Amino acid sequence: MNNSLKRLTLLILVSSFFALVGAGCQTTKGFGRDVEKVGEKIQGE
Repeated sequence: MNNSLKRLTLLILVSSFFALVGAGCQTTKGFGRDVEKVGEKIQGE
């Protein structure tokens, strides 16, 4: 795969992920809490 096709694939995957996460949250506040939890898991807290 060439470089631009890899970038397009990555962009589609990331966009799809955020669309699914956003659809799963009822409010913006809920989305913020979800992002915070993910950050805490990454940091190992």
